[in-house]
Amino acid sequence: MNPPASSLPPTAGFGLRHPHVLQVIDRPPAVDWVEVHTENYMYPGGPRLRQLEAVRERFDLSLHGVGLSLGSVDEPDRDHLKRIRALADRFRPAAISDHIAWVRAPKAAGGASLNDLLPLPCTEEALETLARNIAIFQDALGRRVMVENPSMYLEFAGAEMDHAEFVAETVRRAGCGLLLDVNNIHVSARNLGFDASDYLDRMPFEAVGEIHLAGHAERETPGGTLLIDDHGSRVRDEVWALYERALDRLGAVPTLIEWDTCIPDLRVILAETAKAQRRMDALAGPRRATA
Repeated sequence: MNPPASSLPPTAGFGLRHPHVLQVIDRPPAVDWVEVHTENYMYPGGPRLRQLEAVRERFDLSLHGVGLSLGSVDEPDRDHLKRIRALADRFRPAAISDHIAWVRAPKAAGGASLNDLLPLPCTEEALETLARNIAIFQDALGRRVMVENPSMYLEFAGAEMDHAEFVAETVRRAGCGLLLDVNNIHVSARNLGFDASDYLDRMPFEAVGEIHLAGHAERETPGGTLLIDDHGSRVRDEVWALYERALDRLGAVPTLIEWDTCIPDLRVILAETAKAQRRMDALAGPRRATA
């Protein structure tokens, strides 16, 4: 049996962003845990790390990365991995995660960082590369990590499996945990025309160590309405409904409210966090599987 990928408490937390750090340190809200972006704290010292130490004294911590480029044809950058390991050794996070995506061009093409979470084709070659890089990530940290299912905006030609199968097989083959982003499922299903409930039901529930909820934007295009996973508004009703379906299958799971653009007053984010907690209290019994 794999060791747990997450030891976060099965309660609702929120993504802690810079505008709220001092407020959270001065007046800690009544939550058990917060999540921060790993790359924002990959420094040898300085005020940000001192602030994170103060946060860690009060809350359990989830480190959520955006820069490893696990889907790239090249192996993960060794210096980047060392810096994540140093951060993990210092702050002892309850969970560490990154994305099923690529953000860096191949070294053969210059290796430029593209500053976005770009999708992968659902092919056996991409799956093998991704599983290899996740294994390197886990070996470097000496622990299981979680990977997040992506938001999708287009279909690649030559797909050899559908998106749900690609995510589930990635988790199985790499032996990692799954950070289940429910908003990403809804956004992808609307953009690509598949059934969000079917996708959710095919996830490896035993591997889920954390759930993400967020808002999304709608953009009108010549091809119709496109949903954008921008983390810039309240969670939509359709996403809450899909979250309730996940709770029905999983029981209580650590659940995070993400808000990364147009960041509002902390009270707004805490209100969304409380909504997630109320749904968990009402719908979820004890956790039925361990990630």
